[in-house]
Amino acid sequence: MSFENRLATTQALLDEIARDYPGAVLANSLGAEDMVLTDLIARARLPISVFSLDTGRLPEETLDLLQRAGERYPDLRFLVYYPDHAALEAFVATRGINAFYQSVELRKSCCEVRKIEPLRRALAARPAWLTGLRRQQSPTREALDDRGFDVDNGLMKFNPLIEWSEEDVWAYIRANDVPYNVLHDRHYPSIGCAPCTRAIAVGEDLRAGRWWWENPESKECGLHVSRLEATAAQGTPHVPVR
Repeated sequence: MSFENRLATTQALLDEIARDYPGAVLANSLGAEDMVLTDLIARARLPISVFSLDTGRLPEETLDLLQRAGERYPDLRFLVYYPDHAALEAFVATRGINAFYQSVELRKSCCEVRKIEPLRRALAARPAWLTGLRRQQSPTREALDDRGFDVDNGLMKFNPLIEWSEEDVWAYIRANDVPYNVLHDRHYPSIGCAPCTRAIAVGEDLRAGRWWWENPESKECGLHVSRLEATAAQGTPHVPVR
């Protein structure tokens, strides 16, 4: 399949989501893929809103992109969700500010407070959400499909770029002058919280810079893995990307 066909398939899926799921929302992590989806939604003037999660530990460059994205796409309202301050204060008080380095369990607990709980609020009462996940990104995402029912949050979940390659993403960004995180130019293909993200070396996996002290199988924050497993268990019907 050519890039043009993949792009057309993505555009058709976005049109379908906008038509069939009024109130659908894009979870924009401010990574390259999510900026592509934001641009596609804005260009087509689709009634799909956009939100981001500010964990309190994001790099300055990511926050700068949030500002630039809002200025570039003034017709899109960028909602920003933050961790519950009481839960975050309790976690830091009992576990320490950098507890995520101590074990996978504590790292995931940190992600729960900073990402998962705010995500639940962002998705409350929504009929569907979109992500920029791609199969090529990591071993934990190879079984992803373009759609499925998110059992944990009780709504449909769509991955419109599921078949896109890294080259596809950057070809689109360059062709359409899409704003992106300048850390990508410093060898950060995947960007999360500042203390949990580093640049990668040539030949390393795209997500090697995320939680680099862990094994590849555990390198998810929980936003997607449990939902993927639940969707598979449900056997939700889907229409494959063609």
